Amino acid sequence: MAETAEEETVSAEASGFSDMSDSEFLDLIDTQESSASLSKPGPSSELPGRNDNPINLPKWKRGLDVSSPMERFHFKYLYVTDLSTQNWCEQQMVYGKELPGFLAPEKAAVLDTGASIHLARELEVHDLVTIPITSKEDAWAVKFMNMLSMIPILQSEGCIREFPVFGEVEGVLLVGVIDELHYTAKGELELVELKTRRRPVLPPAAQIKKDCFQGSLYKYIFDAMVQGKVSTANLIHHTKLHPEKPLGPAVLRHAQLGGFSVTSLADLMELVFLSLTQSDLPVIDILKIEYIHQETATVLGSEIVAFEEKELRSKVQHYMAYWMGHREPQGVDVEEAWKCRTCNYADICEWRKGSGVYRSMLEPQAKKGK
Repeated sequence: MAETAEEETVSAEASGFSDMSDSEFLDLIDTQESSASLSKPGPSSELPGRNDNPINLPKWKRGLDVSSPMERFHFKYLYVTDLSTQNWCEQQMVYGKELPGFLAPEKAAVLDTGASIHLARELEVHDLVTIPITSKEDAWAVKFMNMLSMIPILQSEGCIREFPVFGEVEGVLLVGVIDELHYTAKGELELVELKTRRRPVLPPAAQIKKDCFQGSLYKYIFDAMVQGKVSTANLIHHTKLHPEKPLGPAVLRHAQLGGFSVTSLADLMELVFLSLTQSDLPVIDILKIEYIHQETATVLGSEIVAFEEKELRSKVQHYMAYWMGHREPQGVDVEEAWKCRTCNYADICEWRKGSGVYRSMLEPQAKKGK
């Protein structure tokens, strides 16, 4: 898709990395964004819906297609939720990329409710201001301004929400948004990943495992940022940004209102990386997944994550092997075939058909009469 050449008006919530906790709201900020929210990035509420048109699956050229999935999907970087979805079912994640309009209406409604809860929590700590943008450099500039406004709050041991993170992992740039960072009574920096639930019960172990992986990946990236392991050169290499390109007038105006004397993205990038490394921000001490009932907004429970860097890196290496074209996508094992019962793509899934996971295993069995 071509870069947006003129300003348009879209929701203010479409400006974040949109690495939403309860969905895969993946904004393509370098091709689609035309407005952004100042202060803190917010979640996107744009969702595709299912239609009655015939489904045309991409024809896989196994053994012949030399392009990697990164190249085939024209991705410059990945989202943390891409890898999180791989942790649940890699084949499902791939179909989500190939068939973006295949989301069931009922699931779209659930995700939209989750997005509303996230936005409400975000608005508890700050307001959102819409800024017209004209380029991908403008979009990233707004994110950097958001980060610059939040770093001092975190320095003073305040609570921040929707904090953008990015960094290279196994040769690929990953971006995302941390739901919440705050300090405990003991002065430990705690990351809280918010998950909303349709029913007032905690999720099964497999879902908690997926959520813990996502939280661990956020910590890994954030820690690298505050330890100075992320560079501007690396970010530019992956995103293909033009840091010396002048920022749009609306972005410059808001930068001045925020007290930032800048003219280009390069100026903001320098300020952000200096702030991250010179502010003495600590690494994350505690990872917590918090589950909330969508209808009542009550907390159902929480899970403390045991961060295991070696295990995390091993999983990421495996997932990245797919994106780099070193292996084909994989579905769930037979013992996890129960996941297919709620999958939109179960009827067309090549992995399921080829791995012996038959429909009889996916549907609840009728009780035998005595």
